Amino acid sequence: MTDSSETTWLSIPEVCERLGLSPGKVHRLVEERSLLGVKRDGIFMIPDVFLNGAEPLGDLRGTLLVLIDGGFSEEGCLEWMLGANEVLGTTPINALWQGRKTEVRRLAHSLAL
Repeated sequence: MTDSSETTWLSIPEVCERLGLSPGKVHRLVEERSLLGVKRDGIFMIPDVFLNGAEPLGDLRGTLLVLIDGGFSEEGCLEWMLGANEVLGTTPINALWQGRKTEVRRLAHSLAL
């Protein structure tokens, strides 16, 4: 997976602290695709850019569902969300933060396998 030096990764306990939730509830958010992470050095980690204060970024879940329904693996979703995208002129996650949800999801739909 492409590692962005700008991405800060959080462990489940760190996400629990940020969101004020139990580990079980954080795992539920991952199962529901409101958050997404990957094991890094044997520890499940979630990019902090997926959090908006004390909750998951609102437009993230729908975008992740589009990608997963389109055939992306979880790791593929993370690579795409965090990687530079020529069409968007930034990373898809940054575009979501900029309020460009429709553009990001349209592009994700076009990549469906």
